[in-house]
Amino acid sequence: MKLFILPFILLMSVFALHAQEKTGFISGKVTTAEGLAAGNVLVFIKGSNQVVYTSNAGTFRISSPQGARMLVFQSVTKKQVEIPVKVSGEEQEIPTVFLTENAYDLKEVVITGLAEPQSIRNSVYHIRTISSEMIRLRGATELKSILSNELGFRFFTDPMTGVSNPQLMGMSSSGIKILLDGVPMMDRSTEKESLGQVDINTVERIEIVEGPMSVIYGSDAMAGVINIITKKGGPDNLSITARVQEETAGKEYDAFKDRGIHNEYLGVNWQHKGWSLGASGTRNNFGGWKGMQSGRAQEWLPKDQWLTAASVGYKNGKTDIWYRFNGTDETIRLKGDYDPALTAPVAADKQYLSKRWFHQVQGSFLWNEKISIDAAASYTDYTRRTLSTNVDINTGKETLSTYLASQDKDALTTAFFRGILQYKLSPAVTLRPGIEFNRNTGKGNRLSGEPDLNDYSFFFSSQLQLTKNIEIIPGFRMVKNSVYEAPPFIPSLHGKIRLNKEMDFRFSYARGFREPILRELYFYFKDANHDLSGNPNLKAETSNSFNASLAWTLKSSADLRINTVVSGFFNDYRDKISLAVAENDERRNTYMNIDRYKTIGGEWTTAFFWKNLQASLGISYIGQYNQLSEDMETFGSSPEYTWAPELNTNVSYLIPKLGTNVSLFYKFSGKQPSYTNVTVDGIQKAELREISAYHMADFTLNKTINKYLKINAGARNLFDVTRLRTKGPAAGPHTGAGSNLFGFGRSYFLGLTMHWSKK
Repeated sequence: MKLFILPFILLMSVFALHAQEKTGFISGKVTTAEGLAAGNVLVFIKGSNQVVYTSNAGTFRISSPQGARMLVFQSVTKKQVEIPVKVSGEEQEIPTVFLTENAYDLKEVVITGLAEPQSIRNSVYHIRTISSEMIRLRGATELKSILSNELGFRFFTDPMTGVSNPQLMGMSSSGIKILLDGVPMMDRSTEKESLGQVDINTVERIEIVEGPMSVIYGSDAMAGVINIITKKGGPDNLSITARVQEETAGKEYDAFKDRGIHNEYLGVNWQHKGWSLGASGTRNNFGGWKGMQSGRAQEWLPKDQWLTAASVGYKNGKTDIWYRFNGTDETIRLKGDYDPALTAPVAADKQYLSKRWFHQVQGSFLWNEKISIDAAASYTDYTRRTLSTNVDINTGKETLSTYLASQDKDALTTAFFRGILQYKLSPAVTLRPGIEFNRNTGKGNRLSGEPDLNDYSFFFSSQLQLTKNIEIIPGFRMVKNSVYEAPPFIPSLHGKIRLNKEMDFRFSYARGFREPILRELYFYFKDANHDLSGNPNLKAETSNSFNASLAWTLKSSADLRINTVVSGFFNDYRDKISLAVAENDERRNTYMNIDRYKTIGGEWTTAFFWKNLQASLGISYIGQYNQLSEDMETFGSSPEYTWAPELNTNVSYLIPKLGTNVSLFYKFSGKQPSYTNVTVDGIQKAELREISAYHMADFTLNKTINKYLKINAGARNLFDVTRLRTKGPAAGPHTGAGSNLFGFGRSYFLGLTMHWSKK
């Protein structure tokens, strides 16, 4: 723990030492050429780490070091504007800034993996984003419903635990890194439970990077990174936001409680002279879904979730430091059925109780025009408890189950620190050395002892502008772990070539890795039917990945913009960790580095903007490796890859006179084949298994009533999909034979949002 605390104290001391350097403030208003308020416009001081967004009213307020500076305004659909300003000790209000339509480029700004905010066009990495406006138009209450519409994403939800596992570009959730403002979120297993424990009401946007980012972000970032960027407040001194949304679960609904989905949110933010305070709370209540079950049982389990957040921060022209707390209190209930013929019927119930306390501190400091420092630290305290009770149906009395394996508790902690020094050697060369420390501890009924896993890393990258049109970022990471065999050297190379003013080519090679988690190393469970243990001799999974993309602005004018991206990838994973029969005991299962896995595929997307109409179309075709194809003698002939197509389209139209957006979101996911080892008459063979194709579509309406109130309504899952048919062996669990539970059918929602602010 000392290794975690000392670097953090050192860097925070540096920040505090320089926090009072002479600064000033600049404020103003940004509008469109027609004079309408331009909200969500990025405003920053060139060469500085100070970044703000304009409010819905188009206003902004930003701090800056004193002296001659360049103020930059960037927007998704407008031309970039740069205004020279002279910052003094007193606040300066500049004249209204007018933004005009961008004829050539989309200036959406990204930060994941970068030294400072950049437009998507200028970023070396191939990054796709989901904006706050798109999140608002979807009327979503959880991240899953946003990401599931994206190309390359498939979600597999376990209705018994409520955990939704994403698959990205053919890779399972174990190879996907989840970040909150660039800081990794801890999960107790390879399942991404954390993705369902982020308050979507606090999310500003989502940035997705496909392919390994292990040099910057370390373990798990093999398939890609999902960086969830939270809202940091606007220039208003005080703002209050409240939201209420009600939704049916298929045909099941009770107002504000029990059946259906019920979301309530309240958030308060305050800012003054560089200081900011924020607090919010959300209640997500899902009453479950009965489906084909009878009696007390439900196919989708009820879930009650409380999400809280609090933050405090300070920034001036050179320093930006803030602390944020995120808390999760979640209860999932499983109601057992009973035999009504008994005189004293008893049902066996379970509750899954999760608590997550996530403390996060981040700071950035601009030493001078060439040197800056970024630091981030976090501490996560996570517990999950299984509480089993027997319920007397006649009296309602509950008693604890005495069956030993029915009660369980896991307690996990994670301490994290990352520090990066950025040095601009010249306008063409930027160096970024960094250090990272992770400590994971755990204890529980099914963990051997109280394991302690420590990870130490040094990483380095450099941003090199070789010519006016060619830029590369080479880098490497060196890792040392206290328990497992870590890969000693992780290299990467990312590059961008600007072919002309309308076309960019990006390419990358990266080596990725995933360290074994505590469960895989130290898990232990044995009863009459199970014998499962971890393996402390595991080594890290590794991958070699190649990605390329071509971005092309096909046509642009004042009213029309069309942007197309074609991309392809190939990933080769080695030493994949899987459950297998122990070599010295056929009755015991353990984790082993035995599997090889590959993915290959391509993607084509087009974004279309014409006046008040926005539309997009995307197609992907992804192949997943069939490991049984390696051994034709044993399993017979089967293809090396199994392929699955996807198609999505989003259409949104703004009716200005009515202040209304009408949107349709559609995705087709093709059938997903795989091969399974089966034994027929004593002979092993590879047998095809297919999960059926399905269509998903949502329709939403969003209307601005006045400057304080907005209303949204819509329908989800228009095709009323509840189950996916499975052909072949190994039908899904928790369902009837030959089908996997997927959703709870067509549902409808209605919501109201209130926002009030005061300067």
